[in-house]
Amino acid sequence: MKILLLNPPFFKRYSRQSRSPCVTKGGTFYYPYFLAYATGVLEKEFKVKLIDAVARNWSINATVEFAKSFNPALVVLDTSTPSIYSDVEIASKIKEALPDAHVNLVGTHPTALPGETLNLGKIDSVCRGEFDYTVRDLAFALRDNKSLVRIDGLSFKENGRVYHNGPRELIKNLDELPFVSEVYKTHLNIKDYFYASLLHPQVTILTARGCPYNCSFCNSPFKNSYRARSIKNVVKEFEYIQSELPEVKEVMIEDETFAANKKRTIELCNLMVKQGIKLAWSCNARVNTNYETLKAMRSAGCRLLCVGFESPTQVALDSVNKKTTKQQQLEFMENTRKLGLLVNGCFILGLTGDTKETIAETIEFAKELNPYTAQFYPLMVYPGTEAYEWARNNRYLITEDYSKWLTREGLHSCVLSRPELTNEQLVALCDEARRQFYLRPSYLLPMLRRMLTNPFEAKRVLKSSRTFFKHLFRGTK
Repeated sequence: MKILLLNPPFFKRYSRQSRSPCVTKGGTFYYPYFLAYATGVLEKEFKVKLIDAVARNWSINATVEFAKSFNPALVVLDTSTPSIYSDVEIASKIKEALPDAHVNLVGTHPTALPGETLNLGKIDSVCRGEFDYTVRDLAFALRDNKSLVRIDGLSFKENGRVYHNGPRELIKNLDELPFVSEVYKTHLNIKDYFYASLLHPQVTILTARGCPYNCSFCNSPFKNSYRARSIKNVVKEFEYIQSELPEVKEVMIEDETFAANKKRTIELCNLMVKQGIKLAWSCNARVNTNYETLKAMRSAGCRLLCVGFESPTQVALDSVNKKTTKQQQLEFMENTRKLGLLVNGCFILGLTGDTKETIAETIEFAKELNPYTAQFYPLMVYPGTEAYEWARNNRYLITEDYSKWLTREGLHSCVLSRPELTNEQLVALCDEARRQFYLRPSYLLPMLRRMLTNPFEAKRVLKSSRTFFKHLFRGTK
């Protein structure tokens, strides 16, 4: 039995896997890593192809023609809120071309709205939540001609009726999953993927799933949960990458919060040092990560931390359940500077507790913190999040047409508009924040010095700057 896992075409370099899917201004283009993990699970039992049509720059017609030529019994398409209408259109075209194939959608959008998604087009089923084992069990049922009613985590259509099976338990032992880097090597071209703050080429892996925190705007599928791979298993994957993908310059650990468990983090870093791991790596972190943990991470090769500061004002932070403080942010930046760790700082303008005055404070504070790179976004709200329900209940959404979550170029749009902070104002404030942050001599001169002394850094900056500075001066409209 053949299975096709597909990241369907949409905008060029569109990242469905991002927590806030879009075409980024800095050129970042994510691996379809959750789809890749499921590929590794499935290919233990089936003939599987993972196709990233976005990376290949395929048209819809070319994608459908490939599906016809491969002739799979099961097609699994990744989705996202902004691309959902396009994804359903492509899924429907594949179903028309292959009427005997079972067509399934996965991702955060069908997880939040399974019934609505199933009724958008010619789709047979959707997976809700963690889908690695759901698609595996679906494949077994299709192969053996069994009923779908016992597959946890699956919603499906049969004879015009929609059925929602019970929820699937989260995977307890993540060591059971394949090394996603092996899947990349088999199915993808790693040079297609780029992370603006990282050395190129890079690979993205997970050492854990979930996050102990519950920020109201977060689109993560595993909030309020945390499961980690064993330390030995993670180090073995680093050894694999070092040995089998020697062109890789950096590893991005895309865990929601890499240092969520201090003891595990320090033990993992110590074993990386002991086993002679030489790869540079970066990760997502929170500002409550203490100096001892950061020091161990730095000793093990950590280069950069992607950190959600969001805002320095406590009212705004508390309004979205961030559970951090301005003082923690200041201490965190002081510690990273002492250790020589770089920081990609993320700031959200228009949080539920924000005003024009607090947004001005956020922009000034970002310049005071002066991270290595900075991102400024309007609050993006997605189905399934508390922030979306808040916006919808208060009639702050200017549209519920999901395609409007992006501009005509695939960049972030803003569908959130309040009387005191309109969507146009938020977009303009984000554009102004980027200009104020990046066009300071105190930022540009050190960056220039770093480029002149480090050829890998120069390559990264030049590659991201080609798209970033084009947007810096013209905004998003």
